[in-house]
Amino acid sequence: ILDEPTNHLDNATIEWLEGYLSQYSGAVILVTHDRYFLNRVANRIYELNQGQLYTYKGNYEVFLEKRAEREAEAQVKETKRQNLLRRELAWLRRGAKARTTKQKARIGRAEELMDQKGPDAKGELDFAIGSHRLGKQVIEAEDLSISFAGQILVERFTDLVVPGDRIGFIGPNGVGKTTLLNCLAGKIEPTSGQLTIGQTVRIGYYTQDHKEMDEELTIIEYIKETAEIVKTSDGAIVTAEQMLERFLFPRSMQRTFIRKLSGGERRRLYLLKVLMEEPNVLFLDEPTNDLDTETLSILEDYLEQFPGVVMTVSHDRYFLDRVVHRLLVFEGNGRISHYQGAYSDYMEQEKEAKRTETKPAEKQVEAAPKKRKKLSYKDQLEWDGIEDRIQALEEKHQQLEASIAEAGSDFGKIQELMDEQKAVAEELEQAMDRWTELSIMIEELEG
Repeated sequence: ILDEPTNHLDNATIEWLEGYLSQYSGAVILVTHDRYFLNRVANRIYELNQGQLYTYKGNYEVFLEKRAEREAEAQVKETKRQNLLRRELAWLRRGAKARTTKQKARIGRAEELMDQKGPDAKGELDFAIGSHRLGKQVIEAEDLSISFAGQILVERFTDLVVPGDRIGFIGPNGVGKTTLLNCLAGKIEPTSGQLTIGQTVRIGYYTQDHKEMDEELTIIEYIKETAEIVKTSDGAIVTAEQMLERFLFPRSMQRTFIRKLSGGERRRLYLLKVLMEEPNVLFLDEPTNDLDTETLSILEDYLEQFPGVVMTVSHDRYFLDRVVHRLLVFEGNGRISHYQGAYSDYMEQEKEAKRTETKPAEKQVEAAPKKRKKLSYKDQLEWDGIEDRIQALEEKHQQLEASIAEAGSDFGKIQELMDEQKAVAEELEQAMDRWTELSIMIEELEG
């Protein structure tokens, strides 16, 4: 039983845990907001929503599809209910003179329809929040070093942050990611080097250890301390009440005292408070911890429309893939490297580098005693058929994906298909590795 197991784990540990659980022979029950983790580990999902429990057979990807179907059906039913209610109310307003049993039944039916509750509206941001104007100069760090108690956390770091940047900080725990973010935010001084902040920069900082909330305030009072309205990028006004609704605090809940909120609800409220400050540079330190997947989707939608700069420390791989365009990779001992691209691209590059580090060396040892002028008969035979084999495996993998989606609620069949798909994926990866090896051998022979 795992309760938010990926919170505070670094990326390498999360990937190890995924591999371990995929081979685990027992049962696993887990609560998590990590969508990649959920997709790769779970084969059955419970959704708890407004006091109702829904069950889905399959991983997170299947869950999203099935939930969308359920919500669409609920919306169709609600539309029919509203239409029927309008007809019944119209009949009542015409005012029947006689009160027959049949008419009393219609009045009862109308009252019953009015008492029914329709599906809750989704909290989606359908507008771009405005922010203070950001000039060309944002943040420039030159030969920045930070040390604590003789330990170097950041050494000679140089970077230029420009308007529109989306930067992710990744690396093991304890290597200085939050420390550098605090330094860039002006919370701590660098040991050496120069830090320049643009005059128009207005930082909004979502921290892991935010200051305590006044528990005697209501939700709406807490937000109105920051702002009663915000403006969209096109100049329209959005009230604090409307912003709260979009961050899953309906009007009926906005007079609730903060002391009655859960930990996750408090984090969501604190996040909204930071955004209501209308910053043009957002610093987010592990923003996905303790936030549910629906809130994360709202935050990601917000950041897609956000016109300023985003810098985030995160171990949430899905969040990084959706939000950031480049990475600062903390390698330890103060070293920080730069990578242009998404997190998954970076990880694929790292895995490829590890494969090429080990396999060519082994081949060289084997090939050193004698140089061949052509492939062996066995290698040539394998080379002639390997592309057809790869194509067949790819097609089989896609067919299994479709079969899983069509399996519906047949859990036994889904599990069987997923096991088969995993075996095909492993075979496909081995075939791709072998294709690479043979390609290198042919290039060397031709060279």
